[in-house]
Parts: sequence; C-alpha cells; structure tokens
Amino acid sequence: MFGHRGFWRVTTGLAALGLVFAWLESAGPVRAGEPAGLAFSRRCLMISPNEGCAVGDVNRDGRPDIVAGPCWFAAPDFVPRPLRDIPQVSLGFGDKEFYASNGDHLVDVDGDGWIDVFSGGWTEAELSWYKNPGKKGLEKGWKWEPRLLVKARAQNEAFDLRDLDGDGVAEIIVHCWVKKDPLVAWKLTKGPDGQPAVRRIVLGEGGCGHGCAYGDVNGDGRADILCEAGWYECPAGDVLAKPWKFHPETALRNVSSPLVVADVNGDGRNDLVWGRAHDYGVYWWEQGPPKPDGTTTWKEHLIDKSWSQAHSLTWADLDGDGQGELIAGKRVRGHGDLDPGASEPECLYYYKFDRAAGKFTRFTISPPGGGVGTGMQICVADLNGDGRPDVAVSGKTGTWLLVNQGSER
Repeated sequence: MFGHRGFWRVTTGLAALGLVFAWLESAGPVRAGEPAGLAFSRRCLMISPNEGCAVGDVNRDGRPDIVAGPCWFAAPDFVPRPLRDIPQVSLGFGDKEFYASNGDHLVDVDGDGWIDVFSGGWTEAELSWYKNPGKKGLEKGWKWEPRLLVKARAQNEAFDLRDLDGDGVAEIIVHCWVKKDPLVAWKLTKGPDGQPAVRRIVLGEGGCGHGCAYGDVNGDGRADILCEAGWYECPAGDVLAKPWKFHPETALRNVSSPLVVADVNGDGRNDLVWGRAHDYGVYWWEQGPPKPDGTTTWKEHLIDKSWSQAHSLTWADLDGDGQGELIAGKRVRGHGDLDPGASEPECLYYYKFDRAAGKFTRFTISPPGGGVGTGMQICVADLNGDGRPDVAVSGKTGTWLLVNQGSER
C-alpha cells in the first residue's frame, strides 16, 4: 500500500501544512511462509509526527476512545477532535520531524471525574497535564487547558503511570535515558492552593537508562521496576518510604521502552521479552532458578532479527485462548536516518509462543510497507465492542486503528 520512503516524503510534506486526516480499510493478507492467524482491518485515523497514544473513556459515554497527541478520537466513529498543540522539534536528528511529546497517559489528575492527559517530552523538562474540558467543552471542540505540574529533568525516554503504593492514585515513573541517573517517581498531591502538585521520590540510586518495564521479577507477589541498568525490587510495607533494592543482573543496552514481563513458558517464573530499540532483534530471556543468594538467572533466546527498531512492545491475549501474545512493530525513524534499518519499511506483528515446541511463531497484523509502524506506545483494547481486542498505534506513518476480525480461516 505505502512504500516507506515515499510515504515519509508525503507525510513530512503534509505535516508542514498541518494535520492531515485519512481513512482506509484494508484486510492484511497472510504472508508467505506464515501460518494463518488473526485478520486485522487497517484504518488510518490521522497523519502527523505524533508517536504516543492511549485508550480510555474520554467523554464518559461508556465506550473506549483513543487519545493520540494533538487529537482525541471518540468511539464509535473515531473522527479526530482537537486536544492540544504540540511543537515540532529535531532532537538533534535533522529536520523537525518529532513532536515534543514522548507519550500520552490518561489519569484523572484533579479528581473531577473526567480523565485528563499527562505528558512530557524527550528533551523538555516540563511535566504537564491537560485538563479535560468536560461534556460541554468536548461537544464544542474546545482544546484542553495545559497546566504545568513541575519543571524537572530532561533526557526522558518514557514515562509510566503506576499505583505503586496502592492508594488508588498512580505515581509518575520517569525513565531517563541517562544510565547513571537515578530512577525517579513523582507522587500526585495537592498544593497549598488545592491544585494538583507532585512530590519527588527517588526509587533507586543504581541507575536508570533507555528501557522500562513493570512486573514481578522474583515471584514475591509484588511488582518490580526494570530499566536498562537492571531491576529494582519492590519492598514490603511502605513502598515509597525508602529506595528500592537494586539488582544489576538484568542490565541490557538500548532496550525497548517498554519491554514485557510475562511467564512465557508457563513454568511459574516471569520472563523478559525485549527488543533492541534502535537496532535489529527481538528476544526473550527465560528466567531460571535463582542462585542461593537470590540472584536471578537468565537464558537468552532469539525471537526475530529480520526487522529493526522494536522500540515498544506489549503483551495481550489477542485470540482469546487465555495465553498472551507479543505485539511488536517497527518504530519508524526513531533516530531519523541514524538507526540500522531506518530506511526499511514499517511493519506490525504479533508473536505466539508454542510451549510444547518452545518457540515463538510470527503472524502479520500489517505487512512491511503497509503503512502501519509504531511509535512509543501500543494499545490493546476492544474498541468496537465485538468482544475481540483491537490494536491502536501512533507513529510517524500515522495513527492507526487495527480492528481484530478473528481467525483468517
């Protein structure tokens, strides 16, 4: 459908004129050498440099909507509606082909019952939230009011929102790409004026780096945090009272953000699934029995090395068999022209693990050159109410809705 080089020339030209909206329906065929799997229709919702997306009920009508950078898309038609203005920046990789936003996160920041958008940028120090204008404002197409939470630290690869202390309010976990910098979280509080504010918490002094994940590494029932430098063990009791214990044995270089923590082979221990965010290769690390001192052990397995820039991964049960699948695709021009394979076409796949054979099988969601790549986030949710999980992605080849049509045959 789209050749990568030609598509990029078109989209950058259109982006210079402003946002361009396009719609397309196309079922992805079975690729040669691949078994039949799920079929997905493809619909392009918007063309822009945006790379973040999230799913949630923005207008409180009981249906999940899509948020993607400057717009939100209301179910069931998913027509773009204005949300915020985002400047374009270069990040040192040539032309201004990046939005100054590394993702979208939905949270009711002010507690008024309407979900807001939290966002930050790669080289911007500001952590901001955008206030949902409510029923009247959404119907009239008002832009969401930007509000500064804190001016903190730049060089942030990604953010994650997780309720670490179980109080029902998510903390903002910051993943700085500087490996030696500490792992930091911000706790949402109220300022003296009653308005939303944040409090800085250092979760770990052992380092941070490019990559992030959240899951129970050591099987103690508490969710830990992983980054490029290693993993931080969630303590018992008050988890925000002191820094978490650092473990370096899972250190990786330039790992996907996010990666996946899941029990791939069903042995009761969580494994790691990760990609090289700016190079070729998707892998899984099988967790073995711990050493006598509790140190975790790992064995590396290759999943796929035929495409590059698996920058964001997610894990979800797409086919309803009770076993999760890996969803991954190429982040187009993550570092402009500088990454290996940068000029190769965009793609999006899911991988199913056969526990008897001990290996992953690849299935195509959108083929190379089909227009669909990824950015910083991959969302999975039932977006059309048919009971099957769908996929939403946003990257430099557009914001796309991939509707799960069920088995191809």
